Amino acid sequence: MKRKILVFTDLDGTLLDHYTYQTTDAEPTIAALHQHHIPIIPNSSKTFSEIMLIREQLNLDSPFIIENGAAVYIPINHFSIQPKDTELKDNFWVKSFCPDKDYWNNLLVENAAEYKMAFEGFSEMTVDRVASLTGLSVENATMAKERQYGEPLNWTGSEATKTVFITKMKSLGANVLEGGRFLHISGHCDKGKAQNWLAEQYLQQAQQQGDELEVNTIALGDGKNDIAMLEAADTAIQIKSPVHDFPPLERNEGVIQSEKAGPAGWAECLTTLLKLK
Repeated sequence: MKRKILVFTDLDGTLLDHYTYQTTDAEPTIAALHQHHIPIIPNSSKTFSEIMLIREQLNLDSPFIIENGAAVYIPINHFSIQPKDTELKDNFWVKSFCPDKDYWNNLLVENAAEYKMAFEGFSEMTVDRVASLTGLSVENATMAKERQYGEPLNWTGSEATKTVFITKMKSLGANVLEGGRFLHISGHCDKGKAQNWLAEQYLQQAQQQGDELEVNTIALGDGKNDIAMLEAADTAIQIKSPVHDFPPLERNEGVIQSEKAGPAGWAECLTTLLKLK
């Protein structure tokens, strides 16, 4: 039986340094994964445009997951058969898991007026404001604003008010994820569901061609919005953050915690786990 290893990775604070957004410490490991034909699959809160730029910079040709599991993008030449329930868009087969961002922005306008002084949304921010909050360049901040499925919020209110706000948004059908910098308001999608769906496509493609395949998933992440993907993977790798503790997981087995932060920890764990040279 053939074995296929899939590496699903968060970006900010994991493959990308929390402060510099650089991948320097991970680049030898990225090259080794390329050499072993192990796909690196971004699974991030980032937008389509942002991940496309990173794929180009890192020479990735694998599928990817955008906006906290809102959609999976599969290059049309990656599989021999188009997966069911996908649509052709920008030379990708796309599987969407939730309504678009207009739905969630309307929900905020209609139901969150009493909290308006406690947050600011990406849609209303200028590009310069996004750049200031994130440390991104103006060009990258422009891409960060190009969201399709959800609305990130910069929370400026108290923790107590945030708890009440999150409870209310969930009661209205929203999914609320806390990332490294922002609250993300979207549908009931998450990185774990999207990751499981994509892993299943590798199995189905093999079955359709009469092959037996064992798929082994590895997920790497550092934040609360990575919990679902870490819980869903065969092996969960928690990357040390310079700004917060490891988020708690329900699972105890198959969990690795890095000693180093960011891309250095990413490289440390994958090199050891996969015995890369």
